[in-house]
Amino acid sequence: MTRPVSQFLIGALFAASTLAAHAAGHAPHWNYEHGHEGPGHWAELDPAFETCAKGGRQSPVDIRDAVKADLPKLDFHYTTATPTFVNNGHTIQINLPAGQSLTVGDKTYELLQFHFHTPSEEALQGKRTAMVGHFVHKNAAGELGVIGLLMQPGKTNAAFAPVFAHLPRKGEKITVDDLALDLAAMLPEDKGYYSFEGSLTTPPCSEGVNWMVLKTPIQLGAEQIKAFRRIYSANARPIQPLNGRVIKESM
Repeated sequence: MTRPVSQFLIGALFAASTLAAHAAGHAPHWNYEHGHEGPGHWAELDPAFETCAKGGRQSPVDIRDAVKADLPKLDFHYTTATPTFVNNGHTIQINLPAGQSLTVGDKTYELLQFHFHTPSEEALQGKRTAMVGHFVHKNAAGELGVIGLLMQPGKTNAAFAPVFAHLPRKGEKITVDDLALDLAAMLPEDKGYYSFEGSLTTPPCSEGVNWMVLKTPIQLGAEQIKAFRRIYSANARPIQPLNGRVIKESM
């Protein structure tokens, strides 16, 4: 198996993926630390980031006091797909070609990418898990639907093994010849979930995101978690207030 690698400027990648890019072609730098570029100051770094402070439906949240509801089932149409691994300076992101989708009620979302945070951004009853995978989907109307896949230490996870074997360095983009990920195998058998309206957890913190956090965590091996933490030791936004939002839980 070969591992062709291409390098590119992180600043250019940010400019392409952030609404705050200016004529100079660079977006403001931000991070997860406690300095002036940390989460408490994201809104001050650029006017396009103001929702990070002023928004009333921000993510992540502490999932507690969920209300049982007759939620539509999550109908995953995941198969195998050839990934592109990207280290964007904030996380490891796995970009995927078209063809993977999720249907929730009358809405169908196409899977664009998934990425990781440690510890988990979402909390359950005040407790965060070791990691979380966010599977980002978009429907024809432009609405985002994100699946939160909580991850706990345990047995080595074969479905995720190719990902943790090819984690790129910062600013690196990797494709691997003849590698296909079995996306369906990454999910737990039980697809019960929590549902709430939230936002992106990174600048510009745009709201209107349909969050669906699976109730059943999966396991990752200790070495798999360590492999990610060697690159990003902590990349989770602090918990945000619910501000009256109701979290629904599938029956």
